[in-house]
Amino acid sequence: MKLPPHTDEQALCSRLDRFEIETPSWGYADTGTRFGKFLQAGAATTLEEKLSDAAEVHRYTGCCPSVAVHVLWDFPEASGPRAAVKQAAKLGLRIGAVNPNVFEDQCYKFGSVTNRDAAIRKRAVRHLIDSVKIGAQVGSKLLSLWFADGTNYPGQADIRQRKRWMARALGEVHAAMPDDMTMLVEYKPFEPAFYHTDIADWGMACVFARQAGPRARVLVDTGHHLAGCNIEQIVAWLIDENMLGGFHFNDRKYADDDLTMGSIDPYQLFRILHEIVAAEHETGRDLEIAYMVDQSHNLKPKIEAMIQTVVTAQEHITKALLVDHEALKQARNHDDLVLAETVLREAYSTDVRPFLADYRRNRKLAPDPLSAFRESGYAERVAAQRGPRKPQSSGGYA
Repeated sequence: MKLPPHTDEQALCSRLDRFEIETPSWGYADTGTRFGKFLQAGAATTLEEKLSDAAEVHRYTGCCPSVAVHVLWDFPEASGPRAAVKQAAKLGLRIGAVNPNVFEDQCYKFGSVTNRDAAIRKRAVRHLIDSVKIGAQVGSKLLSLWFADGTNYPGQADIRQRKRWMARALGEVHAAMPDDMTMLVEYKPFEPAFYHTDIADWGMACVFARQAGPRARVLVDTGHHLAGCNIEQIVAWLIDENMLGGFHFNDRKYADDDLTMGSIDPYQLFRILHEIVAAEHETGRDLEIAYMVDQSHNLKPKIEAMIQTVVTAQEHITKALLVDHEALKQARNHDDLVLAETVLREAYSTDVRPFLADYRRNRKLAPDPLSAFRESGYAERVAAQRGPRKPQSSGGYA
């Protein structure tokens, strides 16, 4: 493939070499909705199986060396963290972001760190700090925080008091973190709370992160936005405020749909990545951003969906790296709206798949990761080895 004349192919390949994407352990397990759960043959049920599946994604894409873990789902036993590190290393992986769980226990029905019951707030904070300790055990540099806390009805709770409780809890957790750990504060406009969510948008997350301490940043989940939201503007603002810490990649038609990235609005993904690449072009250095996937597929095969997302991410950051920044600058300087948009559209419209196929061949990877995985027979083998799944009548996440 012939790249645009302004492209520095060596720099492009070098940036792709540094573009790593973390996959989530829960993305390889059976998950569900509030209405039910559809089981898949061979879906992982243990952390060992999840790591094995994640290793396959890394084997064929070459850019997914770490796996995010969920404390309660992945470490039911005290020895779990240490065993996980050894198992991951055997597979050429490492443990990535540690995700606490303060939303499944019955005591969190009316909130965790914002619960009116001081004992429950204390219990939640203790779990968050225990998760920090687990992160230190597994060598993780990221504590990823999402809270289901919120209310369903006007008058249910004191919103300002809950804000103060949240800030206090995050400050305590930040103080407990080692110096090389970063706290990522995620936000979500609704669900499971439907009247108000205690961290509902990027501005609230940014305020909380700044109050927590210097090693706290905002985590942007691309599915956690209301319809029509300009996510790339949020990304640009957070970059400029030095508060963008990471992403949870997925896609959505309506809200938190957990669809494969780029399956609904690939141009939006390009625009988001363009803001990152533009900032890196301006500063001459990579931004310190954790690129992570957060998808729980009920219908698509788990590993195949993960490979789809990773390949899509590679394609779209490549497109973003093809933007002619000098031409874009000149168009902006002359208020040439049509040309400015055309510069972006030309990069987005470029078919980068042949280039990426050659890029992978040069790194001894399969040129088409998804086809190579399908031909490997791995999915069929593990389905036979792991046996049939027992149907369950209850809904909810695994």
